[in-house]
Amino acid sequence: MSNSTQHPLQHLAQNLLGKAIHELEPEESHVLEQIRQRRPISRDAADASDKQSSFGERLSDRVASVGGSWTFIICFSLTMLGWMLLNTDVLTHFGMAFDPYPYIFLNLMLSTVAAIQAPIIMMSQNRQATKDRLAARLDFEVNLRAELEIMRLHEKIDQRIQQRLDQILERLPEQPPQA
Repeated sequence: MSNSTQHPLQHLAQNLLGKAIHELEPEESHVLEQIRQRRPISRDAADASDKQSSFGERLSDRVASVGGSWTFIICFSLTMLGWMLLNTDVLTHFGMAFDPYPYIFLNLMLSTVAAIQAPIIMMSQNRQATKDRLAARLDFEVNLRAELEIMRLHEKIDQRIQQRLDQILERLPEQPPQA
């Protein structure tokens, strides 16, 4: 294959990674393309993940963040305590308790909340695992880019040193021998 028909990344792939273009992983191809275009590679994993998420996934994150907070626990505990006090003391005094002890309706409500909340929290955990995998992939790309750029800099420095040494060696015969 001539240089004119060669894939634009082939030279970079061969020189930097020692691989043919068809042997590259998607992340490696992406990094080489960004190097070729002289563009930055780092991206915020949260932003990238949010762009890919659906409404349901974002909603599950919000529900899990609320359901896993001290504010929710305290408010929920106060609501249960209020429910029990209302049905045990206040409404029983007037003969209007709608859920007297043993609070069967309250137990039904708690079971329903738990049955709904558990899968939502699991969805959020799955989404967090996906975010973590995306963050790891983006970290890998940044690390690979940094490593390849350092290799390129080393190569340039080595070439410059070699050029300088060649210039010095060319001048040596010009100097008269010292006694």
